[in-house]
Amino acid sequence: MQKLRETIEHFSQWDVLSLYLDRMEGHIESDFSTSLENAKALLESIGKEICKAKGVDLSAASSINGVLKKAFCALGYSSIDIVNRVSGALASIGEQIGNLRNEISPTSHGKTLDELRERNNKVDLLTREFLIDSTVVVAVFLIRAFEERRDEAVQVEDPEPSAELLKYDELEDFNEYWDEAFGEFIMNDYSYPASEILYGVDYNAYETEYKAFQASQIEEETGESNEPFN
Repeated sequence: MQKLRETIEHFSQWDVLSLYLDRMEGHIESDFSTSLENAKALLESIGKEICKAKGVDLSAASSINGVLKKAFCALGYSSIDIVNRVSGALASIGEQIGNLRNEISPTSHGKTLDELRERNNKVDLLTREFLIDSTVVVAVFLIRAFEERRDEAVQVEDPEPSAELLKYDELEDFNEYWDEAFGEFIMNDYSYPASEILYGVDYNAYETEYKAFQASQIEEETGESNEPFN
C-alpha cells in the first residue's frame, strides 16, 4: 500500500485516490467487502481517467475488465504480446475482485443472520492481502505508465522488439525455477504462474532475478564465483 501512496504523492493529480486507500486499508480485517468495493472503484477510476485523457470512449455499461483492458490499449500496449496477456490476467483479477465483493457484501443481496455473521470469514487473511497487493501493483503500474508516457503518442503499429529484451518463452529453466519457488496465483477458475506475472508487471526485477539465476548456474558448474553483472 505504501508504494501506491508514494506514487500518488509524487503525481499529485491522483491524490484524491487516497480516499480509496484509506478505506481499503482500514477494513481489510473487519469488513473485507468494503476493502474490495474500494479496490474495485480504485482500479475503475484510474482506468477511466486514463481513457478520458487518451480520448478513448467507454460504454456506460463497461465492466472493470473492459475498462482496464481499454486503459492498457490507450497506453499503447495493445500490440505487445506479453503485456497484452498480462494485462488480460490483471484485468481478470479486477473482475474477480468485483465478483467476490458481490458475494460477501452485506448489501449486495439480502442475507440470513448466519450468512451476515460468516460472510467476512469466506476469504482468509492471506488471500485478502494477495487481492489488495494485486490491486496496488496494477494501480501503480497504470499511474506510472500514464504519467511517464504522458507526452508520447500511442503506438499504432507493432514496435520492433528490442535486441536486449529477454524473451519470456525462451527462458524455461528460470521460469520453472521461479514457479517452483513461488507457485501460481490462483483465484476462482484463474491461475497465473509467478514468473509470467513478474515478467509482465516488473520486467526489470525479472531481468535481475534471471541474471542472478544465470550466475548461480555458472558458479555451480565451474565451482567459481561469477559476477559479470556488477
